[in-house]
Amino acid sequence: MFEKILVANRGEIAVRIIRACKELNIRSVAVYSEADANSMHAQMADEAICIGGAASSESYLRIDRIIGAAEISDVDAIHPGYGFLSENAHFADVCESCNIRFIGPKSAAMNALEDKALSRELARKAGVPVPPGSKDVVGTEQEALKIAKDIGYPVMIKAVAGGGGKGMRTAHNDISLVKGYHTARNESEKAFGNSGVYIEKFIENPRHIEFQILGDTKGNIIHLGERDCSIQRRHQKLIEETPSPLLEKHKKLRVQMGKAAVRIAQQAQYSNAGTVEFIVDEKGNFYFLEVNKRIQVEHPITEEVTGVDLIKQQILVAMGEPIKLSQSDIKIKGHAIECRINAEDPWNDFRPSPGKIELYYAPGGRGVRLDSHAYAGYTIPSHYDSMIAKLITFGTSRRDAMDKMNRALDEYIITGIKTTIPFEKAVLHDPEFCRGVYSTNFVEELLGGGRRELIQEKA
Repeated sequence: MFEKILVANRGEIAVRIIRACKELNIRSVAVYSEADANSMHAQMADEAICIGGAASSESYLRIDRIIGAAEISDVDAIHPGYGFLSENAHFADVCESCNIRFIGPKSAAMNALEDKALSRELARKAGVPVPPGSKDVVGTEQEALKIAKDIGYPVMIKAVAGGGGKGMRTAHNDISLVKGYHTARNESEKAFGNSGVYIEKFIENPRHIEFQILGDTKGNIIHLGERDCSIQRRHQKLIEETPSPLLEKHKKLRVQMGKAAVRIAQQAQYSNAGTVEFIVDEKGNFYFLEVNKRIQVEHPITEEVTGVDLIKQQILVAMGEPIKLSQSDIKIKGHAIECRINAEDPWNDFRPSPGKIELYYAPGGRGVRLDSHAYAGYTIPSHYDSMIAKLITFGTSRRDAMDKMNRALDEYIITGIKTTIPFEKAVLHDPEFCRGVYSTNFVEELLGGGRRELIQEKA
């Protein structure tokens, strides 16, 4: 049993992990930057250690300072949350070399899945379809043009070490391909220190559906159902739900995708929590995208419909405990929706809106869950991701969960900054969303043409 865990993250996910530790009677250690001195996670933990300046490169991304804090506080394990160092295989190795357990997959599994071009090959070996495209990193402009010609436009250029929409460009002809190829490489180098890119066929009007997986160190792997993450902007998810309205209509497809997710995890000898991401085209064909080797932002909706605490499961698996659940034990009950509440101005190209929160009134009531680190008087720093809360509702049906979300969004009052709440209200009232008929192009279409003024009025 772990006695003390260091949380190598900030914001709502750090708060979420600390709460799980308290319920398991495990002491927690928070690390924080100078900009987060008054943050909720630093106040909630049993111990808190400042690890550097406001910039993440001087604090939350400094492996040496995090390990130093772990050694000073004598912890048994480190939970990386998501983002920052959560998918850094070197960090996992350093933890293990210091006799500190890393609460996440082993570095070997992370390395096998880190390069997205290589993970596509792993999926092929597992018998899982991938979009047509390059098998390896595309090294030259001429090679990129040849591949695009072979598979046909449109194509997607993707960073092999990418995430969050960085290092990704769509090309519809040779001219946009050449420009996108160099832009994606430069962006990837700056964001990930790796300029490698690959090319795959761009699937038009797809659904983005991911499966939550959980594996232990004994070789047991299960999935906990899917999440539909198609409501996104520039590859950044805004609203997620489970079950997927699409797979509710095509339940055989759900079974196939769930089995495919497990096969990929088995091929990589994966342990701990992770997510296997797919796209589904308009004809009902599904293709592997990538594996996120960490807990996901949207994990709470899976917890709500399965009753499984994924953070606690992560900790127990890291302690060497076997998963005490079989695939047949996983039963999906009801429906859950999550809205990411970001400090952004949705009517001004989602421009970040850091600053001091003046009034803060959190929604509540039956079926409403709020994971947040925000409070009245809290100043949102400009140095980090703009997400300040995750609003989750659970209902007996999709309509019930939507009704609760509409109520909760109306109750949620934040002043002093701009937030995405008005935009998410508009999405929840959109006829296509209400019918569950949407694709990853939904947000751009909603904001395009004359619909923008209409949804602003509704919001």
